[in-house]
Amino acid sequence: MVDIFLKAKHWQLFIVMLGIPLLFQFYTMFSMFSEFEMESNPNPENVMNMFHVFPIIMILFTGVFFGWFWSIAIGLQKNIPEKIKMKVSKFKVLFFIPLIYIILLMIYMVGLFSGMGNTGFTNSGWIIVIILPLHLFSMFCIFYSLYFVSKTIKTAELQRKVEFGDFAGEFFLLWFYFIGIWIVQPKINKLYGKENTSTNKTYYEKP
Repeated sequence: MVDIFLKAKHWQLFIVMLGIPLLFQFYTMFSMFSEFEMESNPNPENVMNMFHVFPIIMILFTGVFFGWFWSIAIGLQKNIPEKIKMKVSKFKVLFFIPLIYIILLMIYMVGLFSGMGNTGFTNSGWIIVIILPLHLFSMFCIFYSLYFVSKTIKTAELQRKVEFGDFAGEFFLLWFYFIGIWIVQPKINKLYGKENTSTNKTYYEKP
């Protein structure tokens, strides 16, 4: 799975991460407007039914997005010089916290849209008490993942210890991934190809 993300082209990732969700949104909006035009008093349930698939699309998007980050951070460790130690274990822990949080939130939304969320807790204060801290901490974890992944890319590229100033460009490109993916992914393809070439060369040179 890691290799798939590392050798994927920028346009392929762009289609999966942005193209499909955007098409779904356009389809949903078009269906809603068609419902309003065809019926003077549209059934609210029919309109809400169109949103049932939204959390599922978001779960798929989250899986691809986080899978891309994981593949870069873990897959490019082979390109990191042995003398440089990166905090991979810390990254792994903080990586899964927002991933699990988002998936659970989307599952809750599926139940909410399906009428399963009307259990009396929807308007209760427990949602704010639990979700707000988790949301803020998940944001911190995501920014740390951005930091670690961008640092991994630049360390693998320069083959030395790097400071934030060295990989600030990669950090913001990953943050605004809908633009950055066109610039960052070719670098990742190059680093992945370099590692494979080095591995194959070592293999064939063995006596």
